[in-house]
Amino acid sequence: MDSLLHQLPAAFWTVPYVGSRFPGASGGAGLSGLEEGANCQLFAYAVLRHFSLAPPDLRSSELWADTQSTARVSVAQPLDLVLFNATDDAYGAHVGVWVTEGRVLHLCAEVGRPAVWEMTDFAKRQRYRVLIGVKRVVATAPRGLDPMP
Repeated sequence: MDSLLHQLPAAFWTVPYVGSRFPGASGGAGLSGLEEGANCQLFAYAVLRHFSLAPPDLRSSELWADTQSTARVSVAQPLDLVLFNATDDAYGAHVGVWVTEGRVLHLCAEVGRPAVWEMTDFAKRQRYRVLIGVKRVVATAPRGLDPMP
């Protein structure tokens, strides 16, 4: 496994996929910790926060449009956000974290837990077949921020 993946605490690997827990969810379920589950975005953002980045708490289409906290890049690097969908529309896109050449860590509804897939694994699935693009978080988080309260 990649050294980046080895740096994640064990708790990250047991986060259940819960689609109703997303940025901006009603009832306070949006960002209160991952123990109760998360969607792909909350999970990806928590991973980046673990590595002292400060991703904005945006839904996928807002993330793709954002230019203040993130930048679109043509070549992915570790800890970049990768967006996939069935079409080239960023609305409802799946978000993962680039970990190394052609490999993406994501909280997968299909598996129910975090998984690391090759880019070809996404291309084989209708709902992930289109790579919308890659976003790099340009802001860093203050020291001591714990993404797993």
